[in-house]
Amino acid sequence: MQKSVAFYTLGCKLNFSETSSIQRKMNDAGFVKAEFDSGADVYVINTCSVTEHADKKCKRVVKEALSYNPNAYIAVVGCYAQLKPQEIADIPGVDVVLGAAEKFNLEHHLNNLIKLEKGAVYSCDINDVNDFMPAHSFGDRTRTFLKIQDGCDYSCSYCTIPLARGKSRSASISQIIEQAQTIALQGVNEIVITGVNTGDFGNDTGESFLDLIHALDEIDGISRFRISSIEPNLLTDEIIDFVAQSKRFVPHFHIPLQSGSDKVLKLMRRRYLRDVYTSRVAKIKSVMPHCCIGVDVIVGSPGETYDDFMESYQFISGLDISYLHVFTYSERPNTLAAAMPGRVLDRDRFERNAMLRILSDKKKREFYEQHLNTTHQVLWEADHDHGVMHGFTRNYIKVKTAFNEQRINTLNEIQIMDLNDDLTVSAQILSEVIA
Repeated sequence: MQKSVAFYTLGCKLNFSETSSIQRKMNDAGFVKAEFDSGADVYVINTCSVTEHADKKCKRVVKEALSYNPNAYIAVVGCYAQLKPQEIADIPGVDVVLGAAEKFNLEHHLNNLIKLEKGAVYSCDINDVNDFMPAHSFGDRTRTFLKIQDGCDYSCSYCTIPLARGKSRSASISQIIEQAQTIALQGVNEIVITGVNTGDFGNDTGESFLDLIHALDEIDGISRFRISSIEPNLLTDEIIDFVAQSKRFVPHFHIPLQSGSDKVLKLMRRRYLRDVYTSRVAKIKSVMPHCCIGVDVIVGSPGETYDDFMESYQFISGLDISYLHVFTYSERPNTLAAAMPGRVLDRDRFERNAMLRILSDKKKREFYEQHLNTTHQVLWEADHDHGVMHGFTRNYIKVKTAFNEQRINTLNEIQIMDLNDDLTVSAQILSEVIA
């Protein structure tokens, strides 16, 4: 009988693309994918270590997997596995821990699925991780996450990513084009471009992110390309102007800010100050007034006083942006921030987080209200609930309509009608299938 393998992914879009690549390799090795609660023979947990919560979540997932099959072979890969392999190996039930260099070789480390008293570790110094491993997600009929870049050469004081993923490295444009063409043949309508530091693409190959998006824009069979995240100092006028006139790249940018206080940005060792961010938002809105702009913010980092936070809050409040992703600072070992003075009390971190989440809802509501009674193309999602399905416009407005299975992964022309309490909008379908 074929052995079964189940997957659990923690963290970012990049992790989801890499989990899919690991799954493909396991399929090639003769394993069949199973649901997580099915009692699979092998469980693969792809970890994140951006926050302390992610570390604790890994331990809970291991326990949950063993509750479905106490004899399951447990493999843990990903960022947490690179940073703290011995800590993971000590978790009861874990059989193998694979660092950054070995996670794509899982099928060679299964030990005939023989359970061990303690997990075996296969890892190396992160400075020895130099290869780029291509990856893209699959299984979603609507969109795919396509990895174009890995690692980071930045040294932000709070971040463990360089320790977990190593130096910045990229695929070649020709490799990415080949993957995108393969994805197009699978009938996927939207590709989300992802990486650790996407704007740094090509720094090691002599190519550039601008070169890449020009090439991707010419691929037939993909209706939309969406840029998952790009640093403000790497988001050039040329990139913005290209997206504004692109055939396929959508008017949606997610731009990390982290703080609206120049003092805190310096403590974070970010590579810009807030005037750069202001100029990027202004440039985008000057050529794409309808563009959606998402913002990452961290609250409660060392040295952030109440006055610093309020300065950041007021700065963000004055920006013409569409939503926030708010993160509460979490001490990470071996980072510069962990040893910095000025620790913020937990209750203050949570209070600041809550304030920014309320501001995010306000920004999203304002953005949606600007588009009432306007027409858009919507790509419908597979998920549905209580007779309702959802989709996203090109500029990332979430809309809903009555469920119709035939509409999944199709594009309709719609009119935005009413704004709902859950910050979705009701849509009136104006035309049948476009693609």
